[in-house]
Amino acid sequence: MKINKLENKSKRLRKKLYLGEFATLGFYANCQLDADLGGNFDTFLDDIIAFIESRNLIAGGGGSPEEMNLFLCSNQRYGSATQDDRAALQQWLERHEKVSAAQVGELVDANYQA
Repeated sequence: MKINKLENKSKRLRKKLYLGEFATLGFYANCQLDADLGGNFDTFLDDIIAFIESRNLIAGGGGSPEEMNLFLCSNQRYGSATQDDRAALQQWLERHEKVSAAQVGELVDANYQA
């Protein structure tokens, strides 16, 4: 008999631990940048930060003038990134002149990912 781990946790505890209905979702994104980006890397960073903030998301990660790896999630305490956020970022990356390849991952639990 399998017992659901959430059944024995109160709503208050689930909220405190970001479990169940309080789970927050985010996604990974990575992109390869054109080798001739050169001094325009700062401009690319400004562009992607402006886009991320316009979607009310925050990002963590890093990169170099050749590659960028990010994890994005909502800027709201109990908010989650959405499928629309994923699709919008994928489109933005594909259309950006400095990006040669891009991959956006599925939504995952931002606090308890494996």
